[in-house]
Amino acid sequence: MTRRRPPQLPLPTRDGVGPSCVGLSSGPWPTIAEFLIERFPAITRQAWLERIEANDVIDEHGVPVTATRRYQSPLRVYYYRTLDDEARIPFEEQIVFQDDDLLVVDKPPFVPVTPTGKYLQESLLVRLKRKLKLDDLVPMHRIDRSTSGLVLFSVRHATRGAYQAMFPERRIAKHYEAVVPWREGVSSVPEIYRSRLVDDEHFMRVREEPGEPNSETRIEVQEVRNGHALLKLSPVTGRKHQLRVHCMALGMPIVNDPIYPVLLPEGADDFGKPLQLLARSLAFLDPVTGDLRSFTSPRSLSLTPR
Repeated sequence: MTRRRPPQLPLPTRDGVGPSCVGLSSGPWPTIAEFLIERFPAITRQAWLERIEANDVIDEHGVPVTATRRYQSPLRVYYYRTLDDEARIPFEEQIVFQDDDLLVVDKPPFVPVTPTGKYLQESLLVRLKRKLKLDDLVPMHRIDRSTSGLVLFSVRHATRGAYQAMFPERRIAKHYEAVVPWREGVSSVPEIYRSRLVDDEHFMRVREEPGEPNSETRIEVQEVRNGHALLKLSPVTGRKHQLRVHCMALGMPIVNDPIYPVLLPEGADDFGKPLQLLARSLAFLDPVTGDLRSFTSPRSLSLTPR
């Protein structure tokens, strides 16, 4: 079966950033411009008018939106997302592997995989699109902004579905390493930890609750020294913050975690104290070539963390 390529977007990728899209639902707005101004209050009226004047707001048919164009529903409108004064994150990614289908990248801490919130040009995806000129690049999975280590990307649409299917079908082995505090007298941790994870009251966090487990992590103590332990963590499921919450539940929250057990204020990043959680390795049977693929992060964690 041949996969259809998605339709060409009416705006090209620019400086590593593809166009964003918003749908025009039914409503009282006299013009498309007035809808955009109300829908996105963080962007000033003047900024929208300048984008429209520069032909940077286009409908799904490739027709530019003007300042006086009447509101039309249903219609999709495309525009470029921009951020003013985005701060530079002073860490660089490293390419581990690249061919016609796959890109494996070692992500530094503090860098989000995809654009989010106050991060656009500093997201890993936009950095790579800009650096490698790969407009069709798509991440196959995510790791937290605080987490460092391996991220797998699909380079081209024709083979993307085959690689995407590996994740829900659990045909890819992912191993992490973490540094945690270690108390004297503790002889071991459970080899398998399961619990039920649900969204917390704060959108940034998840928590455990009684009930049928929906998360599972395999745990192995690799080394104990200097009051800390180096753990090998192998997630069987892929819940948000699963490894961080499981370690906290076992009384050993990951060193320098800005969310668990205490949620630090936004903007409290300390570049000198990165989260001691590393996406160490990926391995899978390539669904396209049939080859066994195995990748390891060039990073390592210290049992004398900062």
